[in-house]
Amino acid sequence: MSLAPSERPPAKGAAPATAPATASGAPAGRGGRPGRARPGRRRLLTRDSVPYLLIMPAVLGFAVFKAYPIVASFWISLTTGNGDDRQFTGLANYRRLLDDPLFWTALKNTGLILVVQVPLMLGLALLVALGLNSTKVRLRPLWRLGVFVPSLTGLVAAGVMFSVILNRDAGLLNWVLSLFGVDRVNWLGSPLWARVGVVLVITWHYTGYNAVMYLAGLQGIPKELYEAAMVDGAGPVRRFFSITLPQLRPILLLTVVLSTIGTLQLFDEPYVLTGGGPDNATLTVTMYLYNNGFKYFDFGYASALAYALALIVSLLGILQVRLMGERR
Repeated sequence: MSLAPSERPPAKGAAPATAPATASGAPAGRGGRPGRARPGRRRLLTRDSVPYLLIMPAVLGFAVFKAYPIVASFWISLTTGNGDDRQFTGLANYRRLLDDPLFWTALKNTGLILVVQVPLMLGLALLVALGLNSTKVRLRPLWRLGVFVPSLTGLVAAGVMFSVILNRDAGLLNWVLSLFGVDRVNWLGSPLWARVGVVLVITWHYTGYNAVMYLAGLQGIPKELYEAAMVDGAGPVRRFFSITLPQLRPILLLTVVLSTIGTLQLFDEPYVLTGGGPDNATLTVTMYLYNNGFKYFDFGYASALAYALALIVSLLGILQVRLMGERR
């Protein structure tokens, strides 16, 4: 008896027949019931989501510890009072700031230190970098380390150290000056010399830091430029102004902007040395901000001072970039 084609067993080695399709077009499952496709589950860790997960801690930290305080302080600058008694007053704190003579005194002191200290410090840093870059100097690594060490000293420690050095009666500096017949200088008790003392501390602390940055820039200048200039008969001064300074322009701009920002935010050195005195001669904007916020607890006015300082820093930074930036 012969079997029908559909009833014959599959030949040896042939593929098994597939399950018949149902009316819906899906293959029949076990027992003739239609099979169901499992829904695809979205995976949290994918090639596209991993970068976002990695930067999420930094973003959350910035939002909590940076963005929120910035927004909250701006809101506080528009209010007066403390705690739950805070009242919205609009721009009253900013109008008060414009009429505050002590704020203008602090801004003038900060501006004087900025105009004197930044060019002095950066000029010395450039001279030190040129000396350390010379092949004629022996033990250059040791000298570079010695120049950079002051920048590793804490600001408070540096202030305390210089308060002893600049002491009128038992200070080291006055003792050295007395060896040359110079009378004692009241470094921390005279308005003029107190400002000079603050400038000395800042210059001592940050000159080596900027010198290392300039040294890195000098070592990145191709020697072929100097060799070609020497072949053309250019002397050392001409090579400095025609090659060295133009090649160092990006680093010069960076150090000028950073030094300006740091000087406008000056707090530790005058606070430790003089406390803002004598007669408010070394009172800076940040010290005045600190006094209003944490001595008088006038947080609304202190926040207005902070935003005024941020505006001044931004305007000066933009101006410096425009004047010293690359001209195309």
